[in-house]
Amino acid sequence: MELKEQFEVAVANSKSLTERPANDILLKIYSLYKQATDGDNTAQKPGGFDFKAIAKYRSWEKLKGKSADECMKEYIALIDDLK
Repeated sequence: MELKEQFEVAVANSKSLTERPANDILLKIYSLYKQATDGDNTAQKPGGFDFKAIAKYRSWEKLKGKSADECMKEYIALIDDLK
């Protein structure tokens, strides 16, 4: 199976996890997905008191420069560990 196909399977599997992962794991899942699908974060940094949006922004920003393939592999491994 091709990496992109494995990634799509992992994305589908992420939606049917039996337990809700901890917040730090959810942020990692989010940021790996965004970096794999959208590349480097070019969004404007959220302001104010939207702490969830700020955490997501920072988590994605930490992956700047990481390749889509590398993020897909990490995402797949992470979801496989959570199953």
